[in-house]
Amino acid sequence: MAIKTTDLNARLFGKADKRRATTPAEAQTAARDKAAVIELAVAGEQTVAFELVKINAAEVAAKTQVFAENAREQAFLTEHALADILNTLKERGQQYPAVGRWLDDGRIEVLDGSRRRMSCILAERDFLIYVAKGINGEHAKFLSDVANAHKPLSLYERGKEMQLLLSSGKVADQKELAKYCQCSEALVSGALKAASLPMELLMAYPSVGELGRPTIVKLHRLYFGLDETQREQLLSQINHGGEALWKSIDAQGITRITREVTQQLEELGETFKPKVEAEKPKPQELIKGKVSYTRDGDKLQLKLKRLTERQSDEILAYLADYLK
Repeated sequence: MAIKTTDLNARLFGKADKRRATTPAEAQTAARDKAAVIELAVAGEQTVAFELVKINAAEVAAKTQVFAENAREQAFLTEHALADILNTLKERGQQYPAVGRWLDDGRIEVLDGSRRRMSCILAERDFLIYVAKGINGEHAKFLSDVANAHKPLSLYERGKEMQLLLSSGKVADQKELAKYCQCSEALVSGALKAASLPMELLMAYPSVGELGRPTIVKLHRLYFGLDETQREQLLSQINHGGEALWKSIDAQGITRITREVTQQLEELGETFKPKVEAEKPKPQELIKGKVSYTRDGDKLQLKLKRLTERQSDEILAYLADYLK
């Protein structure tokens, strides 16, 4: 069961400076104070001591890595995707330390704080992280999963988790997935569609986390409406020049850029597979100037003119009796 970030903070920082935080506000104050050492009973089990480590801005990428089982896709952490914390971090530095564990080679594996890590790299700011030894894989996954509750995962990331649940046999179908994940079947369908799309297509957008179901459905229809060769050509054109498509858009704001990217992708898709406009059936005259009809598959549309009230009633009565 997911734990709220405020509760996690209370657990993580509740004993900072030997102070017991009993409310989220007290926990946040303890975190801001950046105590040198904190103690945490990880997942309610053994108590582990975490020490606060500061990594110089130029060394963050080399001296840290993100936990491999972190559900958040690191490739999606662009300046647009991190805008909610990046500006503040640039101005004031990192307000809350991340949480991680020491690796055998002396580097640090980030369990909670991959967004803060990338923001520090982009902003060229020092990275603060509480680090401990003796965190096993199960407890590492616990800390990583709980931390992701703060910033919702994208549909793609949720879809990847759902795919694992299906492939492991933990759930049998999408209906069970909806119950297990406590969400609608429509969301499950959208998430699985997103997870089936190639990363190259999603990376055309400034922030994958902002892509809702309508956009995902459009992309899914566009991509899987092409044959394999056409898909490769589409991805090749998107990646031409090695720069993300959204960077070529002359617009401001994620919503506007996202809409423009979708439009360009749809136009590009049509160059490989043009839309076929179905020819509309033409009206046929049955009685000149009085009755015409249009037949479209199993549909029949009649157009009658200059009828008396009696004729109208008799025709309607006949149709009602005939089609019962």
